[in-house]
Amino acid sequence: MRSVDLRLLRHARSARWYLVTTVCIGFATTGLVLAQASLLAHTLAAAAREPGLSALRWTLAALAAVLLARALAAGGGEAAALRAAAAVKSQLRRSLLARSLWLGPAWLTGQQVGEVTTLATKGLDALDPYFARYLPQLLLGALVPLAVVTRVTAADWLSGVVIAGTLPLIPLFAVLVGLHTKARSRRQWRVLAALGGHFLDVVEGLPTLKVFGRAKAQADMIRKVTDEHRTATMAALRVAFLSALVLELTAALATALVAVEIGLRLLAGHIGYETALLVLLLTPEAYLPLRAVSAQFHASAEGTAAADRVLEILSTPGPATTAPAHVRRARLDLSAQSVVLTDVGLRYPDRDAPALTDLSLVIDPGDRIAITGPSGAGKSSMLALLLRFAVPTSGTITAGGHSVQGFPVGDWRRQIAWVPQHPYLFAGTVAENIALGEPGASAEDIQRAANLAGAENFISALRRGFDTTLGERALALSAGQRQRLALARAFLRDAPLVLLDEPTAHLDPDTASQIMVTIEALMAHRTVLLVTHGALPSVSTVLNLDRGQLVPAGAPAAVATS
Repeated sequence: MRSVDLRLLRHARSARWYLVTTVCIGFATTGLVLAQASLLAHTLAAAAREPGLSALRWTLAALAAVLLARALAAGGGEAAALRAAAAVKSQLRRSLLARSLWLGPAWLTGQQVGEVTTLATKGLDALDPYFARYLPQLLLGALVPLAVVTRVTAADWLSGVVIAGTLPLIPLFAVLVGLHTKARSRRQWRVLAALGGHFLDVVEGLPTLKVFGRAKAQADMIRKVTDEHRTATMAALRVAFLSALVLELTAALATALVAVEIGLRLLAGHIGYETALLVLLLTPEAYLPLRAVSAQFHASAEGTAAADRVLEILSTPGPATTAPAHVRRARLDLSAQSVVLTDVGLRYPDRDAPALTDLSLVIDPGDRIAITGPSGAGKSSMLALLLRFAVPTSGTITAGGHSVQGFPVGDWRRQIAWVPQHPYLFAGTVAENIALGEPGASAEDIQRAANLAGAENFISALRRGFDTTLGERALALSAGQRQRLALARAFLRDAPLVLLDEPTAHLDPDTASQIMVTIEALMAHRTVLLVTHGALPSVSTVLNLDRGQLVPAGAPAAVATS
């Protein structure tokens, strides 16, 4: 991570006024540092010449005002920077969530969900030191030394030359140590992300691990990754402490050099007492901001490493989100337009064999098409293309004669109702889960959709009915009940195109038969594409996918439910 990442600052647009305030406070602090040293030197010199407070009351009052102003500037600067950090973190979180949703399941399957979760929470929270302390200190590190050298040179050119000659040693050592720190911090973040991802996977799969007696092995694995994170953290802290020692020693030696030459010249009478005091008071102020920059760089390293990964995700290319002008004028209505796949191919980056090859299919309004085939044949990949979770690597998909990639993705998906093989239910109420795709739906519409899906009976038996809060993934419900809630979503959405991905998989025969009856009702007056391994409702066409290629498996005739 660079000392100042311009990509990250671009996301600070919502916080630009806070950052401008921080810059202004930095300039004010620089002036206050010079004023404090000048007033203090004058006070001490005047007290040595003429003891007594009466002659110094105005000087002391001015010095007290400067000290108070400096304290207020420090507090105000940090408060403004923290507000900037909060605004940037909020913007980055929204962007990360929107980008992850846009990239879709095809991208997420290649990621560690735990890493993305850690990025959006603890990772971005670690940006506070970067904005609240590192950036303001970096500004002071550029302004204060320059102002001090200028002021000291004006008072005593020899001391100014000594300070100007020793100042570059601080950033030189800071850069050398910082290069080592960056590698350590990135390793620490990678281990933390791996720990978060693995822990999430273990917690989600804990029942299965217990059944197969693998819980202890995973506990040992978590212990191993935790030890790696501890080792990486301690290594990063060790570098930070050693760098602080090096910089403190360098600054102390440089300050001592100035103090020795000032003392010798003061004894010889070659420099005035007030000037000597001014130089001695300002010399530590020249080195202090640079030392603080190095310390805050170490404190912000974890946050900047996490932000680097967030920015990498945000720059991941995805399907086009804007439509050309001629497409925006086109009308999208899948209840009256055919969807045509022509020589479509799909290859995932991490796989050798293509998922789909030369797939051609016409889906006319009102069609009921069943797609069968063995596991891994490409059925779910075909649905991913229609849902625009993936982009064809070859061929075209059109609707109404226009490429679907040209339509805004939100408009396209509003035309589709999707029932996945494993529907995800969130930790909300039953009504909220049914209304996932139609958040503004009325209670009556939600109840009607649940009734059409055959879910109203078991919902009514719940403690609070539609207001019952479901836990994460709704594990208290049976697989059939969860599937009915997913079907209720599809009924409520009332979209012209329905995609069903093995809706009866992993269900017992009785439940599967009941679900198929519900699907028959869902098919009415809609275009349906059903992926299935087993029993088929009455469909117009049955097609078979084998190794990514589509082979006709049935003529337009009803295939009875078995």
